Amino acid sequence: MIFGIMGAMPDEVDQLCAKLDGVTKETYAGVEYHRGTLHGRQVVVCCAGMGKANAAATTQVLITRYGAERIIFSGIAGNMTSKIGIGDVCVGRTVVYHDAQDDMICQSAPFLKEYSGDPALVDAALAACESCGVKAIAGKIATGDLFVGDAETKRAIEEKCHPDCVEMEGAAVSQIAARCGVPCVILRAMSDNADESGYEVLVVKKFSITEYVRTATAIVAKMIESL
Repeated sequence: MIFGIMGAMPDEVDQLCAKLDGVTKETYAGVEYHRGTLHGRQVVVCCAGMGKANAAATTQVLITRYGAERIIFSGIAGNMTSKIGIGDVCVGRTVVYHDAQDDMICQSAPFLKEYSGDPALVDAALAACESCGVKAIAGKIATGDLFVGDAETKRAIEEKCHPDCVEMEGAAVSQIAARCGVPCVILRAMSDNADESGYEVLVVKKFSITEYVRTATAIVAKMIESL
């Protein structure tokens, strides 16, 4: 079994790459792929870049070129629910686009308006969160090509799809994985509340996300150990 593990930013994958044994690296189409083992399992870890196009392209490469049989996307997100808080985790039971014409996209394979996290991977992620002492929910993740950092945009997304968190890659990863018949799960640690305060801290002040990434990294490592 080969696991493809993705993040959108270097901070989201560097800690995981440091845990790999027997690492080899290859740069393909502008992305560096790290192949090695983690807890005895074969993994390929990469930083896809931010946004839907980068995420979709890299997912296809992981599957086609590197033979990934399971896809795990790990990173941060803006919280959209009172069920969890900053530092807690949302595992994508359902993943949707908040900025797409779904009734047109679903006319092509995999013919879906929303995407489901693989049940076994969702359960493994939740169990890993519990083992790591991290509060988590299995919820709905919304994806779009913008950083959500103002109340008006947040409210519009809430009205459209009622997600538990918002980010920029998950639905694209899930769409390509579903198209290829590869089980997939999206795992997000909450770094902000998708409002003006989050924009000020993460974008204007470029606040370090290391703490939240460390949480997600520990959970992914625990998942791989258990699968």
